[in-house]
Amino acid sequence: MFDSPRPSQGAEPAALSAGRIALVLLALATGGFAIGVTEFAAMSILPDFAKGLGVDEPTAGHVISAYAAGVVVGAPILAVMGARLPRWLLLVGFMGLFAIGNALSAIAPTYESMLLFRFLSGIPHGAYFGVAALLVASIVPLKMRSRAVSTTLLGLTVATLVGVPLANMVSQHFGWRWTFAIVSVLAVLTMALVAIFAPRDAGDPDAVPLRELAALKNTQVWLTLGVGAIGFGGLFSVYAYLASTAQAVTGVSASMLPTIFAIFGIGMMAGNLIGGWAADRFGMKAAGGLLLWSAFALSLYALASPRLETLLVVIVMIGIGGGLGSILQTRLMDVAGDAQTLAAALNHSAFNFANALGPLLGGMAIAAGWGWTSTGYVGMGLALGGFAIWVIAYVTGRKLSEPQFQNQ
Repeated sequence: MFDSPRPSQGAEPAALSAGRIALVLLALATGGFAIGVTEFAAMSILPDFAKGLGVDEPTAGHVISAYAAGVVVGAPILAVMGARLPRWLLLVGFMGLFAIGNALSAIAPTYESMLLFRFLSGIPHGAYFGVAALLVASIVPLKMRSRAVSTTLLGLTVATLVGVPLANMVSQHFGWRWTFAIVSVLAVLTMALVAIFAPRDAGDPDAVPLRELAALKNTQVWLTLGVGAIGFGGLFSVYAYLASTAQAVTGVSASMLPTIFAIFGIGMMAGNLIGGWAADRFGMKAAGGLLLWSAFALSLYALASPRLETLLVVIVMIGIGGGLGSILQTRLMDVAGDAQTLAAALNHSAFNFANALGPLLGGMAIAAGWGWTSTGYVGMGLALGGFAIWVIAYVTGRKLSEPQFQNQ
């Protein structure tokens, strides 16, 4: 049976001033920025660390998948283990683990050690965003919940606009290892900001692993996760090989890559803002519309890639599909019942499953000789696959008379 939205998720926000809430959002967004840089910059500098580690680019793509695998594995484990602890303390601890993982990545001596360190870096990723979303939802009015959650993800999208191009330039001028070292410093900064500004919640002494695992009995939780795990893979299929495609097909120089990734970041930022607004207004219906938009945009990628001007337009369109994250994050809060921490963290497990799946399938298409632009068609298929799962979720949800499928 459907679990109705929990009143605690924003109906009775903590008594914080608007200025204090803004500082909390800034602290959390700083962590999102650090995570976004390490996640997306690893894709943008893939040719650099492939050369540095002595492997070809499709093989180097496994380093990206290793990070994603860490997120998939780490999010549910840390969420269940930490469900009783104060959220501010969990966030500080997660950022500490993240800082260590990226510091080790910066000094990885071999390809094999890099795989291990990227896996370790990914472990706290999903749990951080999940707990951050719950913390924010608890301090704002219910009607602003989705937009507030999207704000915590704004740091991640700002990373695609500003952080990734800067990381790309740092990699070109000083070496790719500095990218991960800088991320480690940003993680330490986040620890300090969260410790200073986040409200001191008391934790949930009634939280137990079995209660958190109860979320896994809910079909709507699994369907929502499936939408993200498959549907979001299309964006990553293209993004992981965008640098190589831009150089090999579009014919741009390496110096142009930061601009291309910044343009993609504009699309991601716009999508994040649109997604938060659409989720508050249309609920889960917004996810279906955004998946169809993504499928259309990805279908244009191969046609647009030979010319720089058309490539830039299409990658903005593809980036807008990134707004799916905040929609599904809010959706999980509504269907998870008492298992809020686990469900919120699992959203990022799902998206990083997509982060692993998209580059994997895109790399297979490239290795099979279908060309760099074949990643667009792979992505289109994944977006449509996510839409198919969304249809199942929508139909079954309507039968249960779910309020979240009605216009808000």
